[in-house]
Amino acid sequence: MSTPIYKGYNFTISPLQPATEILIAELGAVGFESFVETETGVNAYIQEKDWNPTILEDIYVLGSDEFSISYVQEEIEQVNWNEEWEKNFEPILVDEKCSVRAPFHEKKEVEFDIVIEPKMSFGTGHHETTHMMIQHLLTLDIKGKKALDMGCGTGVLAILAEMRGAQPIDAIDIDNWCYLNTLENVERNNCTYITTYEGDVSLLEGKNYELIIANINRNILLNDMSSYAKSLTKGGDLLLSGFYEEDFEKINTASASFGLVFDKKIIRNNWVAAHFKKK
Repeated sequence: MSTPIYKGYNFTISPLQPATEILIAELGAVGFESFVETETGVNAYIQEKDWNPTILEDIYVLGSDEFSISYVQEEIEQVNWNEEWEKNFEPILVDEKCSVRAPFHEKKEVEFDIVIEPKMSFGTGHHETTHMMIQHLLTLDIKGKKALDMGCGTGVLAILAEMRGAQPIDAIDIDNWCYLNTLENVERNNCTYITTYEGDVSLLEGKNYELIIANINRNILLNDMSSYAKSLTKGGDLLLSGFYEEDFEKINTASASFGLVFDKKIIRNNWVAAHFKKK
């Protein structure tokens, strides 16, 4: 089997956020399949067979007056994606209790050791939002609680939830790659109570959870808040992240309108992870 040829775009972005997040979402929608965030922007890759010369014409953020985005294009052959992320993926330690590492990293003596092979999926623990959600899960009493990891990415939060005693757990992501990656990581960590689904918030219809974890982005959280509230049992816990500190009031106001009461939040480099309870 021949090795796929890829087209690469190296984007330089100012300011970085939320432009980087928007750009990745838009590029993914037109066929780009791998992204590496850099100090100055993001590198994006697409197979040559899926590329066309006008592929960036419908990427609206590139024409936005709010951001400055430039790029250079390159052709790349024989990309070993595992090798690429292995070069940059260092294990992390959260509150001296939880380690998130790749299969080739040495095991640490911690209470919760999670092995993740992220490939293209979001959720290695390095991003502030995942790190903070891990912190919340380490302090909440979730033993025996039915849980949902919405927008599961690599499945790292669902995996930790099971390790901390939650069961059963549904892990849902709209992205096929994330769905498949979660399946792999669930098996890799010998989890037995996690069921993985590919889909969106409509899958919550008729289901109830005592714990809902949603690490996505502000707009999706606001749009889907009513569904989270409907599916969350009375007294249940809702963990939300994927938004900035300046967006917290919008999130809090929306949550309150559905009977969700703010409990506490963690802030890390202007990102927020907040805990709510249902009345």
